[in-house]
Amino acid sequence: MVEDERSANGLERAVTVFLAGAECPFTCSFCDLWRWTLDGPTLPGALPSQLAQALEPLAPPVPHRLKLYNASNFFDRRAVPAEDLPRIAELASPFAAVTVESHANTVGRLTLEFAGLLAGKLEVAVGLETVHPVAAAHLNKKLDLERFDRAAAFLAEHDVDLRAFALLGAPYVPAEESIDWTVRTVEYAAAHGAGRIAVIPVRGGNGEMERLQALGHFVPPTLVQLETVLERCLAIRSAVVTADVWDIALLSGCESCREQRVARIQTMNFSPSPEPPPRTPCQACA
Repeated sequence: MVEDERSANGLERAVTVFLAGAECPFTCSFCDLWRWTLDGPTLPGALPSQLAQALEPLAPPVPHRLKLYNASNFFDRRAVPAEDLPRIAELASPFAAVTVESHANTVGRLTLEFAGLLAGKLEVAVGLETVHPVAAAHLNKKLDLERFDRAAAFLAEHDVDLRAFALLGAPYVPAEESIDWTVRTVEYAAAHGAGRIAVIPVRGGNGEMERLQALGHFVPPTLVQLETVLERCLAIRSAVVTADVWDIALLSGCESCREQRVARIQTMNFSPSPEPPPRTPCQACA
């Protein structure tokens, strides 16, 4: 997938390659990415082969950034065999920046080894998810703020960029508090060095979220909530904050103004202006 995304220096072209490998060992309640992973460990050579095939038809000019998303943790040796890192780095050599995803617990020595192999700058995307104390304890992510802080400090110390993910609609966060806690999570990530932060609306469909919804512990986020969070986060100047619009059509909202609200979110995603476009007046939403 080739697309533009906003950076601190303006828009940059990025190519995202979705790699199929071993399932993540952290069974987070909100996650549905296990549906695109393997039952066993990733075989050596599989990921370089996938990456080479994905990049082969890429037309010049080469995008600025390569994002390698494997629906798991890039620095988990079961998911990404260490012996494959040199070849992956070689394939990534035309790119000025490379982003991989990782749980904070797997950030460490292997991260620095891979950074040293790359011709470009490494960025690690880490899911902070939420700073709501009750919700964080129920996500089954095995992550506390202290561990996130250590990972963030480690990356900063070794000149590795940090991208963070914040959830909108995290289970166990009351719906009426969802916007505030998402904004607080984004602010926390920015204060700890994240240069880019993506707000991700929690999706249903993995079975667990439906179970929690039936128990009253999860209320699906809405389009207006996503719009409001992004609008409030424009005041954060130390990081680029964007909304994840993957499956945005699944977010509930007024059909009379849905198209205009989605367009407004897209505009805020790409515009560096601290002043958001005016809200869409909608009689049905009034």
